[in-house]
Amino acid sequence: MPDLEITIGDRKFFVSCRPGEEHFLNAAAKLLDDEATPLQAQMGRLPEARMLLMAGLMLADRTASLEDELRQLRAKLAVEPSLPAAEPQVEQADPVSTEVLEQLTAEAESLAEAIEARLA
Repeated sequence: MPDLEITIGDRKFFVSCRPGEEHFLNAAAKLLDDEATPLQAQMGRLPEARMLLMAGLMLADRTASLEDELRQLRAKLAVEPSLPAAEPQVEQADPVSTEVLEQLTAEAESLAEAIEARLA
């Protein structure tokens, strides 16, 4: 398994992934870093566990919002199928597999638990 060094909120982490999934892990790390960096700027240096939790929650909130919007659009299409198809105005992002996000989440939780255990 390849080991990668990723940076989230100006902190370096070493994570493993399956061969060929490096791109997805890097894309997922970038998404998390894009949430963590402004948090650090607004709130100052946060403990790792707190930073990862808050950045993950912000991503989850954005994902839930997009899923809700998608559900509403699908319902609208089911009711009004004669509507002309509109050009999607979705921000293009690198595809990130659910597996990689789950692995990243598990590793973030593991890091948070280790940090909390050290602080206790």
